[in-house]
Amino acid sequence: MKTLAVIVAGGAALRLGGEIKAFLDIGGRSILDREAEVLRGIADEVVINANEGRGAFEAAGFEVIEDELKTVRTPLAGLHRSLMHAQDKGFDAVLTVPSDTPFLPDDLGERLKQAWKAHAAVAESGDQIHFLTGLWASSLLEALDRAIDRDGLFRVQDWVRLAGAAVVTWPDRPYDPFLNINTPDDLTEARRIAAEFGL
Repeated sequence: MKTLAVIVAGGAALRLGGEIKAFLDIGGRSILDREAEVLRGIADEVVINANEGRGAFEAAGFEVIEDELKTVRTPLAGLHRSLMHAQDKGFDAVLTVPSDTPFLPDDLGERLKQAWKAHAAVAESGDQIHFLTGLWASSLLEALDRAIDRDGLFRVQDWVRLAGAAVVTWPDRPYDPFLNINTPDDLTEARRIAAEFGL
């Protein structure tokens, strides 16, 4: 199965303290570097979906794809653009992750592929579903277009339910592999985890 990985960095939460979150340092490595290392072991190609910071991502060696939807200003627009790019480039599936998740598990692709039932699967840790961390058949683009046009769909979590995505659970101990960085406290916690567990 030819798979595209997309690091979704678009949206209002792109920055923390004025810095692009994907470039925040966790244990001597950027979040972007950490994510890309895992994703390159899973996918045939890794690209960035971003509406800001294009030059920084390109300077880091990544192709950047921008949202095309004008009616949706949520991460669903990034998922939509990812599916468009996958179809355009002949990929069978798209693996999406948010750009602020430094501890992606090495078995992410394998476990999602086992569960996805030929169309969609998303990750869960503890009791929280990570709606944007998922594997999607590129053929879902048409159904997503219809849901947006017909139903005014704008939230990824609603799309996950509509698509009937399988949910794959990871333990959140001793640390949450899907911890995402939204606040300075999250950043402090991520740096503590990296130091304590040698990540």
